Amino acid sequence: MTTAETSGVRERSVVHSTFTVERVYDATPARVFAAWSDPVAKARWFGPPDGSADGHEMDFRPGGRERLVVPSPDATWTFESRYEEIVPDERIVHSYVMDRDELRVSASIATIQLFAEGDGTRLVLTEQGAFLDGQDTPAAREHGTRELLEVLAGALDGA
Repeated sequence: MTTAETSGVRERSVVHSTFTVERVYDATPARVFAAWSDPVAKARWFGPPDGSADGHEMDFRPGGRERLVVPSPDATWTFESRYEEIVPDERIVHSYVMDRDELRVSASIATIQLFAEGDGTRLVLTEQGAFLDGQDTPAAREHGTRELLEVLAGALDGA
């Protein structure tokens, strides 16, 4: 431990990163958009698979907010988002923060773009993030995003 850590003062740092994840779904852009925009549809894939979230609040409109709190044995995770721009069936831009307990771990802006591709949809998600004080990493966030988009694929297949 450093002197700053033992005295109760955390070392401060910020890592900035941008990543892009692409995924093709066997669903129309309208269906993929609905999976992001409809609270019932989104609850099928967004959040813990065991349903342990403490509620999911979603006001899907420009300026609207979304919030998800997920308790786990080691911490409570909170996702809070604001929708910046929405173009139905084409694009969603939102800014969001992630907290672990009372500690802010990141602040990001994410853009989800939907492109018709054959009978399906190519989703392109680009995230620009500020990862704070070593509490989260760009690699971990990208990995989690890829996993989340796989869960979305399952929800679309099951719809």
